[in-house]
Order: sequence, then structure tokens, then C-alpha cells
Amino acid sequence: MAITRASSLLPGIEQSYRVTAEPTRRGICGISSGGICAFTVAWERPDAFGNVISHCGSFTNIRGGNAYPSLIRRGEKKPLRVFLQTGHKDLNIVFGDWELANRDMAEALQYRGYDYKLEVGQGGHTPMHGAAILPDTLRWLWRSPGLPRSS
Repeated sequence: MAITRASSLLPGIEQSYRVTAEPTRRGICGISSGGICAFTVAWERPDAFGNVISHCGSFTNIRGGNAYPSLIRRGEKKPLRVFLQTGHKDLNIVFGDWELANRDMAEALQYRGYDYKLEVGQGGHTPMHGAAILPDTLRWLWRSPGLPRSS
């Protein structure tokens, strides 16, 4: 349902703003549950979003978020470029360890040959590190398509 809502927002935005229809030039971003939501939207709608920024993404055992690494490894490769950010002091609670979950995502993306990058900082479950590196993240995300993948 959230994917339908995100996709249904695009026509209204396109009426008011000049927005490209090219997925490789569109991105979606979120932090924590918003990070996994951003990934989910791009995963389900790669025709609409080709770039993802997930800060402290909740790829843990909250509503099945921990299933993504396996889905990535087994599923058809999608035209996505993915930036993951987490910290050494990110959450480690009953639902899982956020740093380990993001590392698991990165390993699955690497296994499947995705264009991805994982950035692990010293901080916790906050927007501080992600905000500090956002300019570099955006440069990495929208670099020329022919440049080699870095992780």
C-alpha cells in the first residue's frame, strides 16, 4: 500500500515541477524505517526510481525486513544503484543489529553484482553521519553510469 501511495504522488509532483521520467535520474531516500521503505519503493518500482539512499535502514526482523538479503541473492537483478549508511553504534535490540543487517544487505548486493556502496560511521541511529556525508553520497549516486562500482 505504501508503494502505491509513493507512486501515486509522482503525477501530482510532475504537474507542479519539472521532473525527469528517467529512473536512473530519480532517487528516493529515507532513514531507519524510512530507509527500508525507500529501498522497498525502488525494489518494487525500478521503473520509477533507480537510486536509493538508506540511512540506518531497518533491514532487521521488523515486519520481515530481514528477508531482503535473501530476496536480492535469489531474485532477478534490478536496475538499481544503492547507497547504505549505518554506524558502529546503531541499534542492537530484540529485532536485530542494524549495522550487521546493513552489512548483510551490502554483501547480498555485492553477490548479485549491484552498484552499491556501504558507509559505516562511528555514530548511532541518528541522521548525523548520513547528513554529514550527504554531498559525497549524492555525487557518488549520480556519477556517470560507466564508472566502476565502489563499495
